[in-house]
Amino acid sequence: MKYKILFYLTKFMKKARGVVIKNSYIHKTSKLESGTQFVNSTMDRHSFCGYDCDINSCDIGSFTSIANGVIIGGGMHPMEWVGMSPVFYDGRDSVKAKFSEFKRDEIKKTIIGHDVWIGNNCLIKQGVNIGNGAVVGMGSVVTKDVEPYAVVAGNPAKIIRKRFDDNMIGKLLKSQWWNLSDSELLKYAKNIKDPELFLQEIESEKNINTI
Repeated sequence: MKYKILFYLTKFMKKARGVVIKNSYIHKTSKLESGTQFVNSTMDRHSFCGYDCDINSCDIGSFTSIANGVIIGGGMHPMEWVGMSPVFYDGRDSVKAKFSEFKRDEIKKTIIGHDVWIGNNCLIKQGVNIGNGAVVGMGSVVTKDVEPYAVVAGNPAKIIRKRFDDNMIGKLLKSQWWNLSDSELLKYAKNIKDPELFLQEIESEKNINTI
């Protein structure tokens, strides 16, 4: 019994921390879990971000899944300066002293496409573009752009394989299925496990040529 109580107490404490959202837009069908900071960013429909993430200056597409502990778009220290410590640039930081208050470069916008899956504890450098349909394996450090439908992992992240062959990738990108309405997706979702059938039905009913 005490283990069950401890389980629910831990779960409650995890949820009770809340979410920090600043200067951001989140679609009403999307969700951020507790412990996550979401700053200067946007998230389109039916996407989610797990617990304890730090998202800064990032645009996230639809149907994208971001697991726990992911950091996207963090600030960078000015390596070209004599000193890289926050005591030399403007803003509130971990240290109190200020010897100068030069401005750093603004954080570059990071773009996360539609139907992207980012695993636990990934680090994604600011300014990176992760293409539609891509997968980033857990614990990866992404320092460069990721191609659509590529599966990447490691430190630094490298391509392991692609989710589909180039022909199917081209069809999926051309279909832009993530722009279909919820009612349309409810109709076509019966074929979500079979890309060919899924696209064929869309083509026949909506007159979209993905060839």
